[in-house]
Amino acid sequence: MTKPAFHNASGRYDAVLCDIDGCLLDEAGGPLNLDQLAAVAQHNARAKADRDRPLVTVCTGRPLPFAECMCRAIANDVLPCVCENGAWVYDPSVNGYHLDPAITDEHLDAATRFRRWCLARYAADGVSSQPGKNASVSLYHPDPGFLDSIKPALADACADHGWPFRVSGTWNYINCDLTHISKATGIAQFLKRTGLDPQRLAGVGDTKGDIAIAQTVDWFGVPANRDPAIDVHATHISKLDQIDAVVEMLGLL
Repeated sequence: MTKPAFHNASGRYDAVLCDIDGCLLDEAGGPLNLDQLAAVAQHNARAKADRDRPLVTVCTGRPLPFAECMCRAIANDVLPCVCENGAWVYDPSVNGYHLDPAITDEHLDAATRFRRWCLARYAADGVSSQPGKNASVSLYHPDPGFLDSIKPALADACADHGWPFRVSGTWNYINCDLTHISKATGIAQFLKRTGLDPQRLAGVGDTKGDIAIAQTVDWFGVPANRDPAIDVHATHISKLDQIDAVVEMLGLL
């Protein structure tokens, strides 16, 4: 049996898969809460030194460079993280960038064509495409209501052009991901690379996209700012928002 990449010798959980937007930071922008990020980093430093608590990594829809930066900010240089809603797994222990092997050059080309179509159609309306994504398309507009209004047209375009993407959303973005790729497939790659037992994993998330985390791990926590639709999956519902809730929940594990 492969030795797990990290083991908490005295506790129930080895790792925490934590979403970024709405959990470690505000998806809508603004300054990072550096004090609380430092608290998570201190937690991880203790985890590595004492092996008495789970190590925090990230599982996010954000592009790989953003996820890599967050791993550095929280002092995770041990465990891989899931990026771009499962398209990539980044392993900070070897500085390794791993695209899901189920993603082909044709899929990457389709993402490029779809992104160009979206911008040609909607850039004049103030829609922009989140930079740094390779196998998916994330669209932003300052009015979430406008984004909701164009989702049907995006789905129709994918059907008409044969682009294999599903259209979903977070609080401030539309995410268009390959139909066979998700946080669930990314977590499967994470488990394969780490040898960790899902029964020894905890997770934190705030939107429906994080149900994949909840369905994998043994313990799942949500902040007060979560989508109530995911409450049914929660082991713990915090009364605090975002990273304040994350720090609170780390104290429970």
